[in-house]
Amino acid sequence: MLDQLALAGLIPVIKVERAEDAVPLCRALLKGGLPVAEITFRTKAAEEAIRLVHQELPEVLLGAGTVLTPEQADKAAAAGAGYIVSPGLNPKVVRHCLEKGYPILPGCSSPSDIELALELGLTAVKFFPAEALGGVNMIKALLGPYGGLKLVPTGGINTQNLHDYLSIKNVLACGGSWMVPDDAVKSGDWARVERLTAEAATLMLGLQIRHIGINQSDAREAMDNARKLSMLTGWPIENDSEGSCFVGAGLEVMKHKGRGTHGHIALATRSIPRAMWHMERRGFAFDKESAAYTPAGQLRLIYLEGEFAGFGIHLSQI
Repeated sequence: MLDQLALAGLIPVIKVERAEDAVPLCRALLKGGLPVAEITFRTKAAEEAIRLVHQELPEVLLGAGTVLTPEQADKAAAAGAGYIVSPGLNPKVVRHCLEKGYPILPGCSSPSDIELALELGLTAVKFFPAEALGGVNMIKALLGPYGGLKLVPTGGINTQNLHDYLSIKNVLACGGSWMVPDDAVKSGDWARVERLTAEAATLMLGLQIRHIGINQSDAREAMDNARKLSMLTGWPIENDSEGSCFVGAGLEVMKHKGRGTHGHIALATRSIPRAMWHMERRGFAFDKESAAYTPAGQLRLIYLEGEFAGFGIHLSQI
């Protein structure tokens, strides 16, 4: 489950006063591109809300938040929650969840909390309340002595600081609630939730065009056109290799017929596996044989199957 949350990248943290609102709310999250939700036990409707979502939308990665007791954990799991989240680290709750086989992310806010979490056998915890505790700087300080720990920061995460958190290697995902504002939930404005979710998902993936590759028939044609593009733009010819050269950072002139009828587009992202997971959910497929890796074994490039307006498209790791 933690691997799935890491691929999702962003966990909407929701509170529902009426259980019947949970299904249309989570359906709006799905349509917006985030098939994940943490329904908090801050209201009496939480248990029934989890049950309804589990029954109607089994594809949602469904968690129960603000779980304070072993009894609440049992109720959440019986209702269909796939993981448990608590605001603090209660050893009794953690041990109970581990004995029952419930994945749990207890809230940690200090080295002492982390020491206890590690002693209990946990490898990932919630960092809460993230911004109030010092945010990114505090996380980086904690990861000095606890470099093997994975974190899910929650509390104060928003559109302005999301990428700061996700850029930290040990951050599995972030929890946030800006895409599910209380007034939209109370009024049943699911279109607004869907729009905010789509914006949040797009922001989280952080896709940007890294460069455009232009196919040429041979090296002579490539260099001739590279010089013309350089004269046109004032950008220098760089990274001249056997297969291509760059004009500036954004134009790769191929010295042969590469992928795509006309060339290729490189889309940069902070996490190729995460982008792949989201794109595959949207119906796109990847050419696994095109995958290239760093010497350390990290996926650095992979092409989508097919062409888009005559261009191949590959993901590139930022």
